Amino acid sequence: MGESVAFTDTERAVVLLIDAHPQVLHSLTHLLRLEPFELHSATCAADALAILASQPVDLVMSAARLPDMDGASLLAHIHQHYPHTVRILLTSETDLTLIIKAINEGEIYRYLSKPWKDEELLLALRQSLAHQHSERERARLEQLIQQQNDALKQLNTTLEKRVASRTSELQQTADMLDLAYEELKHSYATGAEVFSLLANLRLPRAKQTNRQIIELVRTWCVAHGEDCASNRDLTMAAALYNIGKLSWSDSMMASPSDLLHSSDRERYRAYPAQSESLLMTLEPMKDAARLIRHHQERWDGSGFPDHLKGEAIPAGSRLLKLAVDFIELQKGLILERQMNSDEALLYIRKYAGRLYDPLLVEDFVQVCATYLNDVTLGDPNVKVLGTRELEEGMVLARNLNADNGMLLLNAGKVLNLPLVDKLIAFETMEGARYSVFIKEHTEIAAQHP
Repeated sequence: MGESVAFTDTERAVVLLIDAHPQVLHSLTHLLRLEPFELHSATCAADALAILASQPVDLVMSAARLPDMDGASLLAHIHQHYPHTVRILLTSETDLTLIIKAINEGEIYRYLSKPWKDEELLLALRQSLAHQHSERERARLEQLIQQQNDALKQLNTTLEKRVASRTSELQQTADMLDLAYEELKHSYATGAEVFSLLANLRLPRAKQTNRQIIELVRTWCVAHGEDCASNRDLTMAAALYNIGKLSWSDSMMASPSDLLHSSDRERYRAYPAQSESLLMTLEPMKDAARLIRHHQERWDGSGFPDHLKGEAIPAGSRLLKLAVDFIELQKGLILERQMNSDEALLYIRKYAGRLYDPLLVEDFVQVCATYLNDVTLGDPNVKVLGTRELEEGMVLARNLNADNGMLLLNAGKVLNLPLVDKLIAFETMEGARYSVFIKEHTEIAAQHP
């Protein structure tokens, strides 16, 4: 269930629905009849603007095509004259230009597609109004803080004799103001993460990536002592790296990129630049947008959109590619087969110097070990072998499980030739490929003199 909006019976949210088709308005009104909303409807932009001029409106949801004005232009007008009204675009259009116009000029909270899913639409409206309520509360608190600050300044000028006794109180107030200012600077990063969660609604749960990529990037920033600005830019880039995919069909969004047909592949190669264009108008996101544009560049210059090579690729983009590929390989969004975390890291190591910055790869593996809480990934005395590379006397560094989860061998097991032969035969029978974590010979020799 969606988060409820903090409106009472005496303070109901005013919602204006705009669509050229009365039957659509009827369907929406029927869907929202049990919500704590005061509903108004209009079939054209002129009627909608008349309603807005006559009373405060909390949220407007407009269709993309209206008889006297397109929805994007209407929402841009509403943004200019009623900036505190939440704006949502309801469209059956696939025209990315219209959607970009609504986002850039109308600064819409989000857009929904026709035909809509009832639960998704209800959740979007509830979240939109909850966000509006929290923003109003934040503004109220900021005004209250400003009023308190002004009162304290006046007290300071008129009651000099009380300065000493008020020093502690004034310091506490100053600290509170500093904290409020820092929170404002972080609001864009927080907003980016919230929007990424909404964007993820387009994907099945098993294909959602943004939250894991955000956490992996944060783990990197902590491990490498990144400053606050770099941390925010990397986090926002991780949250919104795939915003340019939102105009894709559901099937294309969930398909492995290596299996896309030629026409879809061109759209795929355009998404980093489209993601950047959606964010460039927002000043605090310009640096994050640049990282997103180049996160599909490759170390050898074969990437896109600009075919940058080596250190010409921004450092943050090189890191973001590692994080995106590590998670998307496990989600089946790059190759048809979903990899586990071990296989994804082996893939990244294999293509170091071709797809990835070779100087970042091992540091990234160490961070993944921290992120996954897996000691063996970061142990320099552990190597990963295929079954046909195993030799008698080798010692397993971790448990070996079959693809179905069945335990085959325990960590610490000393291999012999019959056991290796049986393992190869079982792998062949199952049609699998096992990655076996082995302790280095130096450690084996110490254990078996």
